[in-house]
Amino acid sequence: MPDPKVVLDGDEMRRALTRITHEIAENAGTPQQLALVGIHRRGAVLAARLHRTLAELHDIDVPLGDLDIAFYRDDVTLRGGAPVVHATHLDFDIDGLTIVIVDDVLFTGRTVRAAIDALFDYGRPARVQLAVLADRGHRELPIRPDYVGKNLPTAHSERVWVRVTEIDGDDSVSIGEQPHEVLGRQDADRLLQSGGPDAPEVSAR
Repeated sequence: MPDPKVVLDGDEMRRALTRITHEIAENAGTPQQLALVGIHRRGAVLAARLHRTLAELHDIDVPLGDLDIAFYRDDVTLRGGAPVVHATHLDFDIDGLTIVIVDDVLFTGRTVRAAIDALFDYGRPARVQLAVLADRGHRELPIRPDYVGKNLPTAHSERVWVRVTEIDGDDSVSIGEQPHEVLGRQDADRLLQSGGPDAPEVSAR
């Protein structure tokens, strides 16, 4: 099996996130009515980076939160084993805000749907937008990102790996063939996305 192909290195990831930051500052509306919410795990890391860059480049300090969606997924009863659960942190009132949900990879759209369901258990935002580092296509739900770091044409059989320094020790995005393992349909589909919080942790190496 060939090694995964790196499509974004660390510098390119940083430039993509900086561009997303500028776009959020320009298009997300009044800063006083804006908040960022990342999806565990790597989406939460990326949200924290966007939060920091908004403050550094635009002098905008907005609320920052993170969501665990483990029990909101539509396949939670179909997957083997217990879901990996992380704490949700939304220590602010989301009513009337523009919430930018942040994730690493957008694939079928089911993770984002679960995040929206989880978010609305905490209140009623005025608007919800979506920022992703990579959009790999193959949508199964009518979900479209507002902010995209990079569009990645992929085959359904391929997997996108996102690595972040805070978790993995370095920054990169790569594409490779899915390792051949004996998996159910739901697990296999989720493994094709990224090393996100609601997927089993599988090493690309």
